Amino acid sequence: MLNGRESLIRLVGKRRRFLPNRQSLLSVPLNQLQESKEETDTIISYPEKDLVTCPVCAHKISGEHHAINSHLDACLSRETRTQTGTKRKLTQRTLLQSSFWSRSKTQASSCESEQLKNNLCGGGPDDSLVENASHELQDFGDAEEHDTDLQIQFHMDGGFENPINDDTTRLLSPKNVVSNGDMDVTFDNVSGVTLETFIVGRKFSDEKELDLGVRISLLRDPDNVKDHNAIKVVSADSGCCKVLGFLPRELAQYLSPLIEKYRLSFEGHVTSVPKNPLDFVPIQIVCHKMILHGEKEYEDVEAFKGLWKHAMHVVESTKNCPPSMTKYQQNFCLFIHEVLRSNPHLFTDDEKKFMESFTSLSNDSQRLFVRLYTRKGPWFRMSNISYSEVLDPQEAVKGLSATGYICSFEDKDEPHENEIKEILNLLTVSELHDILCKLKKKCNHARRKSDLLESLLLSYVDGLCPRVTSLVSDKTGTCIRISSKAESLIWRAERLFFLNGEQNLSTFLLVDLGIVKYPTYNCIISEQIFSGQDDLLAYEEAIEIAQLIDEALDGNNVELVLRCIKIADSHISSSSVKAMESSTSELVATFFSRFSASWVYSKVVSLGVSLLERERRYNDAINLLKQLLNFFTCDGRRGYWTLRLSINLEHIGYPNESLAVAEDGLQDPWVRAGSRMALQRRILRLGKPPRRWKTPSFSASIKRKITEVHVLGRPLNCEMGIKNRFYGEDGEQCGVEQLALQYYAGEGGGWQGVHTESGIWLTIFGLLMWDIIFSNVPNVFRTKFQTAPLDLETDSFYLVRKSCIESHLQKIHDGMAEEILITSWESHMGTACRGVNWDWHSLTELRAAVTCIGGPCLASLCRHLAQDYQSWSSGMPDLLLWRFHGEYRGEAKLVEVKGPRDRLSEQQRAWLLLLMDCGFNTEVCKVSPVPMSA
Repeated sequence: MLNGRESLIRLVGKRRRFLPNRQSLLSVPLNQLQESKEETDTIISYPEKDLVTCPVCAHKISGEHHAINSHLDACLSRETRTQTGTKRKLTQRTLLQSSFWSRSKTQASSCESEQLKNNLCGGGPDDSLVENASHELQDFGDAEEHDTDLQIQFHMDGGFENPINDDTTRLLSPKNVVSNGDMDVTFDNVSGVTLETFIVGRKFSDEKELDLGVRISLLRDPDNVKDHNAIKVVSADSGCCKVLGFLPRELAQYLSPLIEKYRLSFEGHVTSVPKNPLDFVPIQIVCHKMILHGEKEYEDVEAFKGLWKHAMHVVESTKNCPPSMTKYQQNFCLFIHEVLRSNPHLFTDDEKKFMESFTSLSNDSQRLFVRLYTRKGPWFRMSNISYSEVLDPQEAVKGLSATGYICSFEDKDEPHENEIKEILNLLTVSELHDILCKLKKKCNHARRKSDLLESLLLSYVDGLCPRVTSLVSDKTGTCIRISSKAESLIWRAERLFFLNGEQNLSTFLLVDLGIVKYPTYNCIISEQIFSGQDDLLAYEEAIEIAQLIDEALDGNNVELVLRCIKIADSHISSSSVKAMESSTSELVATFFSRFSASWVYSKVVSLGVSLLERERRYNDAINLLKQLLNFFTCDGRRGYWTLRLSINLEHIGYPNESLAVAEDGLQDPWVRAGSRMALQRRILRLGKPPRRWKTPSFSASIKRKITEVHVLGRPLNCEMGIKNRFYGEDGEQCGVEQLALQYYAGEGGGWQGVHTESGIWLTIFGLLMWDIIFSNVPNVFRTKFQTAPLDLETDSFYLVRKSCIESHLQKIHDGMAEEILITSWESHMGTACRGVNWDWHSLTELRAAVTCIGGPCLASLCRHLAQDYQSWSSGMPDLLLWRFHGEYRGEAKLVEVKGPRDRLSEQQRAWLLLLMDCGFNTEVCKVSPVPMSA
C-alpha cells in the first residue's frame, strides 16, 4: 500500500454516496489546473445565483467570502505582474462598491446589525460555549452510581434501555429554555410544581380503557422484579386503586427516593387518550409535600436538590423525544438537535429549517429515513422495504418526499448513466434476462450478472434502446433514495458530531450493546473548530477530493489520481496556511489545523508523492515535496517530506543538493525520530570528502553498535516477499518472533516474554498516564465519543500539562508504577482509550513487565511518548522479555527480531538507540536458516 493511503482511508471514513462537486471537479481540463494554480475557484461549480463578477478580470466566481478574497489576491497580483510601469487603479473603495454579494445591501446591513446586537447583548452563537463551558462526560453506566454523568442515550436497537441523565437535557435543549430544575430548589418551593410525563407499561394495566381527565396518583412498587425503583400509576377515582401502568424508568429512578426518603407525593390527571389503548398515555402530575408530624427535617439538602434537578431534566428531555419514539429514532433526533444547538453558525437558515423539519415528520417517516440512511443503498425498491415498526411505508414515503428527504426514480426525466447503473444493480439475473429479451438482445442464460448489466448499460448510453428506462421501472417498481440535500447535511452533522470519518451512527449501537465504553472526561469548550461556514465548506470540498483519489486508486484510474493531486496542490498554493499559523496561537493551531481544508489537501499531495515515486516521476515528486515544505512550516510530517526530498534529489543525480537538504533538515525542530536518524545516516554517507571534510558531531552516536544475537532454525519457506516460517522447537510451524521467544525461554537465558511490538508499550503508557490523558484541558474534548484528547499526537499535549506530567512521572520514577497500573486497570477495565488493548495482555503480564523494567526506564519512556506520541508510537522492538530475581526484583530486555534478508528500518534503529539512552537492555535477534550441511 502507498505510504499515506491508510491514513487517508481513515480520514475519509465511510464513503459518501453523493459528492456535490464531483462533476465539476472531473470536468476541469488538467492543463487549466497546471497553467494557473491561483484560480482554484473555477474548479468547484456553484449555483448560478451565487456567482458574482470579478471587477478585475470580469470572470464569474463564487460569492462566498473566502472565494472572493482568494480570487482577488490572485487577480490583483497577476495584474500587477502584467502591467508594466503603472499599477491598475483599483482602490479599496472601488472594490467595495463592486457587486460582489448575492444579497442586497439592505439585507447585509440588517444581518450585520443583528450580529452586532447579538454580540453586545450576549445572544450570539458563542453564548452556548460560555453557558455550557464544562460538560461532565461519564461512561454509559448506571446513573445511580454516577449522578453527574452525561449520558446521552443513542439507541439503535429496541432491546436496551439506559437512563437519561440530567445533563443530557441541558446539553440538548435550546439555551433560551429554562426548566423547573434550574430554579433554587428547596423543600418548600417544590410543592405545587407541575410535571408532564407519560404512563408506560400499559399491557400490565388493570384498566384497559381510559377517559380524558381521569384522576391519578403515584404509588411506589419496591417489590417489582424488573425495576426496584418502579412507580405505579393508579386510578384515584376508584377506591380499589386500579393500576393504570408505570412511570418511565428514566424518571422513576429519581422520583422513587424523593417519594420514599423525602415524603413527596404526586397526584394528577390524564391529559390525552391515545387511539391504541396500549400506547403511552400523556399525563400531568403535581408535586405535594407531605406534612411531617414531629419528624426532623432532612439535612441532606444537596442530595435532594440533585434528585429533583435530575427529575426535572428528564421531564424536559421527553418533550423533545417522547417515549413513543423507537430508540434509534430518538437517538437520531437527539443527534440532529445537538448538532444544530452546538453549531448554529455552520448552517444557513434554510439548512437549519430543513433539518429541524425532521422532528415534525410522522413517526413512520422518521423511522423509515433513519433505516434507509444507515443502509448501503443508494437506491431501494419499495417492494423490498419492510420494517415492523413502520406501519405504513407508503405514507411514510409521501411525507419524506414532501419535505425533500427522499426522491424517487420516477421523478428523474433523464437519468444519468450512474443512476441507471445503480438501478440496474437492484435487478436479479432473471429480471435482467427478461429485459434483454424484450429488447430483442442476445441473452445467454449462462452469462454473469456483470455481463448483463454491461450490455443493458451500453444500450442506454448509446441511445439505441430508448425503452430501457421504462422497462427497468416496470421491473423494479417504485425506487427511492435519500435526497442529495439530506445526504449532504446529515453527513455534515456526523462530521461535526464525531469530528472524524471512522465513527458514525453505529457508534451509538456499540455503546448501547456494551461493546464499547467511553471514558470519563470534562468537555471545556472555549473556541470553535470551524469559525464559519466558509471554513467548513472548504473542509468538505477537501474531503471530496480525498474520497475521489481513494476511489481512483481502487479503480486504478491514473488520470483521476493525477487530477486530484493537481487540484490539491493548487489549493495549497492559493491558501493562507502560513497566515493561519501566525494568527492563531501555536498550541491551538497544532490540532485545530487538522480540521482545515489545507490539512486534508496536504494528505492528498503526500499520497501523490508516493505514487509519483512509484512511477519514477521524481521531478514531479520533488516539486510537490517543496510545496509541502514551503507551506506547512509547523508539521510533524516535515521529517518524512525532507527525507523523501533528499532521496529523490539523489535519484535524479543531484547528490550535492540532496546532502544540503539533509543538512538543512537537521536544523528543523519538526524533523524527529526515525526521519532524523535517516537524514543523519544520509549525511554520513553523502558527506564524505571532498564534499565535506569535517565529521559531524552526531557520528559517534549514530555508529553505536547494537548487540546482535544469531539464532538458527529449520525453515519452512524463505522466499522473497513472503513472511518467513520456521519449525519451532516443538516441531510446530511458527514465525521468526515465536522462534526467538522459544530460544530466549530456553538456552537464551530463561526469559519470559511476549511478542507485542508497540502494543504493550502503548497499553502501559495509557494505563499509567490515564489521569493525565483525560485531565481537564480546554478544547481537547469536544464529543462524547473520544478515546483520547485531540492534542495527544501534538506537541501541545506535553507543553500544556507539563507540570502535571512531570509530577506524575516522578511517582513512576520512584517505584509507584505497579500501584498506579493496578489502580488504573481495576478502575477503567474495558473502557476505550487510544493505544490500550485490554484483550492482548493480562494484568499479570503487565505487572511483571512494569516491575522488571523499573521506575527510571518507565518514566523516561513515558516522557518521550508524552512529548511526541506521533513520532514514537510505532517502530518499537518486537519482543518484551523479563525474568525475576527473587519476588520483587527483576530485569527486562527488548529485542527486535529479523528474519533472513530483513534489516532494521530507520524508525526501529532510532527506537533501539533511544531505549539504550534510557537505560534499557536492547538487542537484535537475527534468525537464519540452518546450513544445508547440517
